[in-house]
Amino acid sequence: MFCSQKKSLEVERIVKANDREYNEKFQYADNRIHTSKYNILTFLPINLFEQFQRVANAYFLFLLILQLIPEISSLTWFTTIVPLVLVITMTAVKDATDDYFRHKSDNQVNNRLSEVLIDSKLQNEKWMNVKVGDVIKLENNQFVAADLLLLSSSEPHGLCYIETAELDGETNLKVRHALSVTSELGADFSRLAKFDGIVVCEAPNNKLDRFVGVLSWKDSKHTLHNENVILRGCILRNTSWCFGMVIFAGPDTKLMQNSGKTKFKRTSIDKLLNTLVLWIFGFLVCLGIILAIGNSIWENQVGDQFRTFLFWNKGEKNSVFSGFLTFWSYIIILNTVVPISLYVSMEVIRLGHSYFINWDRKMYYSGKSTPAEARTTTLNEELGQIEYVFSDKTGTLTQNIMTFKKCSINGKIYGEVNEDMGHKTDIPKKNEPMDFSVNLQADRTFQFFDHRLMESVKLGDSKVYEFLRLLALCHTVMSEENSAGQLIYQVQSPDEGALVTAARNFGFIFKSRTPDTITVEELGTLVTYQLLAFLDFNNIRKRMSVIVRNPEGQIKLYSKGADTILFEKLHPSNEDLLTLTTDHLSEFAGEGLRTLAIAYRDLDDKYFKEWHKMLEDANTLKDERDERIAGLYEEIERDLMLLGATAVEDKLQEGVTETIASLSLANIKIWVLTGDKQETAINIGYACNMLTDDMNDVFIVAGNTAVEVREELRKAKENLFGQNRSSSNGHVVFEKQQLELDSVVEETITGDYALIINGHSLAHALESDVKNDLLELACMCKTVVCCRVTPLQKAQVVELVRNYRNAVTLAIGDGANDVSMIKSAHIGVGISGQEGLQAVLASDYSFAQFRYLQRLLLVHGRWSYFRMCKFLGYFFYKNFAFTLVHFWFGFFCGFSAQTVYDQWFITLFNIVYTSLPVLAMGIFDQIALDTSYWTVINHVFIWGSVATYFSILFTMHSNGIFGIFPNQFPFVGNVRHSLTQKCIWLVILLTTVASVVPVVIVRFLKMDLCPTLSDQIRQRQKAQKKTRPLRSRRPQTRRSSSRRSGYAFAHQEGYGELITSGKNMRAKNPPLTSGLEKTLYNSTSWIENFCKKTTDTVSCFSQDKTVKL
Repeated sequence: MFCSQKKSLEVERIVKANDREYNEKFQYADNRIHTSKYNILTFLPINLFEQFQRVANAYFLFLLILQLIPEISSLTWFTTIVPLVLVITMTAVKDATDDYFRHKSDNQVNNRLSEVLIDSKLQNEKWMNVKVGDVIKLENNQFVAADLLLLSSSEPHGLCYIETAELDGETNLKVRHALSVTSELGADFSRLAKFDGIVVCEAPNNKLDRFVGVLSWKDSKHTLHNENVILRGCILRNTSWCFGMVIFAGPDTKLMQNSGKTKFKRTSIDKLLNTLVLWIFGFLVCLGIILAIGNSIWENQVGDQFRTFLFWNKGEKNSVFSGFLTFWSYIIILNTVVPISLYVSMEVIRLGHSYFINWDRKMYYSGKSTPAEARTTTLNEELGQIEYVFSDKTGTLTQNIMTFKKCSINGKIYGEVNEDMGHKTDIPKKNEPMDFSVNLQADRTFQFFDHRLMESVKLGDSKVYEFLRLLALCHTVMSEENSAGQLIYQVQSPDEGALVTAARNFGFIFKSRTPDTITVEELGTLVTYQLLAFLDFNNIRKRMSVIVRNPEGQIKLYSKGADTILFEKLHPSNEDLLTLTTDHLSEFAGEGLRTLAIAYRDLDDKYFKEWHKMLEDANTLKDERDERIAGLYEEIERDLMLLGATAVEDKLQEGVTETIASLSLANIKIWVLTGDKQETAINIGYACNMLTDDMNDVFIVAGNTAVEVREELRKAKENLFGQNRSSSNGHVVFEKQQLELDSVVEETITGDYALIINGHSLAHALESDVKNDLLELACMCKTVVCCRVTPLQKAQVVELVRNYRNAVTLAIGDGANDVSMIKSAHIGVGISGQEGLQAVLASDYSFAQFRYLQRLLLVHGRWSYFRMCKFLGYFFYKNFAFTLVHFWFGFFCGFSAQTVYDQWFITLFNIVYTSLPVLAMGIFDQIALDTSYWTVINHVFIWGSVATYFSILFTMHSNGIFGIFPNQFPFVGNVRHSLTQKCIWLVILLTTVASVVPVVIVRFLKMDLCPTLSDQIRQRQKAQKKTRPLRSRRPQTRRSSSRRSGYAFAHQEGYGELITSGKNMRAKNPPLTSGLEKTLYNSTSWIENFCKKTTDTVSCFSQDKTVKL
């Protein structure tokens, strides 16, 4: 409330735990959020200011002031003030309604309950009442209320797991840990209440991956990093409870710092109307000047003859002054060229279009009973002018579901086979999913359609065993049992979850782990492997390895990772298998699947001990520790034996590929802005056919400095249009010249190109001296993918295109990390997905599936734009015809500013007499059903308007209305006498025919000689109705893709160290097997049951069908 007293720039933040009085002196923001535009006090002034930004509203206000001057007004003031007040009131009510729903959503968030530690007791407090310095408790699956310093948790060593989908779109879990000095506080309320540490940290900012601070407590200081902080918008996962201290609250949280401000959005037609009103006003001024000059001349030459009849004294009226007054009188009379009813009609049409979107059954998602919703009524026609679509990836294009689809083991593909690939062998029962019911611990949601893989397991194929064993051992998954005794996996990455679940269903079940062991149930037998080393994943290595000792004492290294990296580590004897697997990987990548290569190595005991001793020595180094460890990893991960590859599908939402293809045909460019990793984003790009192997080139910009980024952009531009076009070298080009230059170059570009840029490179590219190069290159490319971008960077990219390309933009997303770009674009679309409703609440339109975007733009957007343009053309036509009669009449009335129509006709002409036909066309007109064809709607509106006109006419000239208002309606019986004259009806008929016939003739000739695309489609539809030939549907043949890696692995570095340190291990009962013993888990294994079920004998296990290399 007193934010004006707050320091404008906060240099650093000082927060003391459990001391509200101490923190209040800094006047930090509370935890209340505001996404609304108005409150009770500011609504009227701000809304009126916004409305009078419309030139037309200011224009009508000016006319109203003129009409209040009796010397120049021949019309009464109510003809202007009533419609003006009506329009402003309607718009204000609509704006107030929209803002009411924003207040409502804000209240829902602000009134959520959180447990706050007050006076050594947990008390339920509303989120808006949470203060900086408070200690609050979070429970599993609960949203984080504010930016917190993690103090303690239910997990060992103060660890907790969070999901950050609302912030960066990633669904893989991330780990955060408390300082050791605070993790000892545990859940002891008394100790937590006595905690009085002081945090000195950075000021509020929007950097999601950075936090710097110091905790001072008990005469010691402790450095704080991003790993110690949980941000608002995260969800606590796989952690029973945790306690945290509020550092940033409400608008100061990093989530809200990235949200951006709510902007007042106006359509291109609104801006065009502002310009038109100015031009028309200029036109009216010219007409007024002509008529005023005519009046002065007439008064000077002819007017003297009338002074005797008008009882004027000589010289009482000056001809020049008379012309001056006449000028303003004609400005008032001719103002009906742009009547205020135009804006009323536009709002009615927009409202109708919004209801069409809400009622569209083809945009209704039955899975969640979610209809499409137009959350604003002022932007419909803008949907038909979209040039750029900016889309989030996770949850927008994809479903956040990973499924194990295929694999290649020892040169043989297992999984679903595409029938279009005629060279593949048929799979028996391929349309029926496998029955895993004999495996009591199988995941019932897992589906696999290739029965041959289970046959290979049943036959004891050693390579298949080793492949599945690797999937069950080489990962960072944690396991636990729920109350029903079912095995539950806690996965850090959805890819690992899919792989470990696949191994589980085929009989290799990961059971548990300790810092030193991994226990796997292999076909009913519990086997405990000794974990000797964990070679963790990172974005440079692009692989993960484990070194284990099996019960027989053999030491094995199991590795999985990117094929481009792992294939370089293979033993030369793998050449034949490598060729086969490479072909399989190319096939998987062509289908948009996420691939990993799988390999292993047998290690000598002596060699491993020497290597492990060097690794222990490297871990103790202070200088070049990471480089030495990486070198040792490289040394042992060589001479690998290839097992095969996995193919996981990151499931796209239904219809995504078809929607993108349709929008591309409409010349709409689609940019993907995601917080996900580069490999994952590229993989999805190929899955959606936004990226293809047929593209001329794919430019990847990954520079870490501004110089590197500028150089990479320069090289890409050279490849695109030659070295002579890269002469600007990053210097700022004048905006207008830049746009003209880009438009010329864009026409000369042949071929398809794509640009992929990382977030850290984008930060440099958005600088003033580089962004023109970035924009020029990106707009020449068919596809642009921005990876690892923050919510604020998403908004900056949208604003860059919006401001410098002068293009209409649309942003679509489903999470809180998409809110800023949704607000920045001309049109914001929210998808009601799995990441909450923040995107929906900030959007202009919302629906449940990405595929509905095609109908929103190409049907509703096209129709709205087409109808509005046609409506405006007809509206201006009828009003110019109506108003210019006064100009012509001026030459017959001595330029005296007399009206040829009575005041009631002028008032009702646009509101009643001619409103229905243009409204009908503006609301119901379609490209395929032109209103020139007489439909029921046309009959009702046109004949209804005619009947309304005559009804009002007879009423105003009747005896009854004269008896009530004798001064306003003095022309009694005028209509009855006039309409009995035959010549009157003849004039009406001839006028109608003379007006309509030329239009019909021109339209006929135009349709016959120069048909538009719509005319051609209409004719084709008619022909198809007469004869509908049966079309044989050609199967789509998939192109043979060139060699491209489909590697994508959503994993985070650091989990290997957590596992080997045991920090993330819960205390539990010892496993059934200890040491390296191999024991029988059940008297009859489930694989034996499977053999009996399929009438095969148990002796089939002894058969060895492995392929020797």
